[in-house]
Amino acid sequence: MDRVSSGVKGLDEILGGGFPKGRTILVVGSPGSGKTILAIQFLHAGAVAGERSIYITFDEKPEQVKQNVSEFGWDLDRLEGEGKIMFVDATPFRRAGSVERQEQRSLSFQEVLPEISFGGLVDTVKRLADEKDVTRLAVDPITSLSVRYQSPVKRRRAMLMLFDALSSTGATCLVTSELRTAMLSRRFQLEEFLSQGVVLLRTGIHQGNVVRAVQVEKMRGIAHDTQLRPYAIGSNGIEVYAKDKVFK
Repeated sequence: MDRVSSGVKGLDEILGGGFPKGRTILVVGSPGSGKTILAIQFLHAGAVAGERSIYITFDEKPEQVKQNVSEFGWDLDRLEGEGKIMFVDATPFRRAGSVERQEQRSLSFQEVLPEISFGGLVDTVKRLADEKDVTRLAVDPITSLSVRYQSPVKRRRAMLMLFDALSSTGATCLVTSELRTAMLSRRFQLEEFLSQGVVLLRTGIHQGNVVRAVQVEKMRGIAHDTQLRPYAIGSNGIEVYAKDKVFK
């Protein structure tokens, strides 16, 4: 199976060469675990190699996201200007009213509408991916869908619609989601069953120290390391220590 580099030192080693090309991978982590950093790092690695990508942000404006990762020295403004990374501002979707009251309208890439429909967002993503020949895509975070849809049936339908749309683009996609439980215990989420791979970013306390650990819980079609491996967030982004153990 063809692979796509994650752009994260050590993570490709755990994956046996990188993410499976064209698959949709879920990145689950607690607040501050580095989900957004991993997503941007993945897109940045592709951009500097000449690939095109899309970053869809539900929680923060694109400028805020860029500011949050500015310490890593990634020139996202330049890459955006060159058409290598496209930022789609989907924050109005989180703030809008119920889905039933929304008008059916499409999201324009050039401007942010005060309200957007979920169907319009999905159509826009598919159109941009096709028109711009996108090979990498990130959605950060998908949690807004869970909050938006109170009905489990509607939530599942929306999740299915999004994951089907991402798969149809042919791009390698990362989708982030919140993890709100302790390091070694958690509840499984619907999107984990819809994705073709799951990467967990865990944060906990061990002997008074903060411990960060990554685990490739699922990655269909490839052999991979399933053990907890420590990682750090440094000046160059995330680095995974693929040969080390979390608890010695």
